[in-house]
Amino acid sequence: MRELFELFTTFALIGSMTFGGGYAMLPILSREIVEKRHWANEEELLDYFAIGQCTPGIIAINTATFIGVRRRGVKGAIAATLGMIAPSLIIIVLIAMFLSNFMELAWIQHAFSGVRIAVCALIASTVVKLFKRNSNTWLKVLFTLLAFISVAIVGLSPILPTVFFAVLGVFMFKGRLTA
Repeated sequence: MRELFELFTTFALIGSMTFGGGYAMLPILSREIVEKRHWANEEELLDYFAIGQCTPGIIAINTATFIGVRRRGVKGAIAATLGMIAPSLIIIVLIAMFLSNFMELAWIQHAFSGVRIAVCALIASTVVKLFKRNSNTWLKVLFTLLAFISVAIVGLSPILPTVFFAVLGVFMFKGRLTA
């Protein structure tokens, strides 16, 4: 029961400090899950994050669910997922109740501008970290650039390069544990 409570409170803490979605939370997840609690290593966390990206739902919640399952099975998944959801639910309800009355205030608009800047910095940090960890060969760099170009410049749905490179990775790197 103690570990379930710890899963809940850890992910509630992460969920309460995460603005900007799943990508922005990777540095916080890394600090809490890998460095502080040793529930996963950096490679495993990136795998959970990648799987969370490819499965339906919100990346942050999917990642919390995977870590919860690994720690304590289905009960762990429920505790971690509820912990991740609870702060957002409370914050959204409070915002819905009060913010519409104050949205025209200049300081509220400026605060949101500042939050957007911080979120951009967190996402950029995550992109750099993911690129460094996953682009350790010229072939992976090429794949990364092709995926980026197909989504950011050509305008393809992210689903297409994700599926394409997942299938390509299975065939190109099969037989190797670390590609």
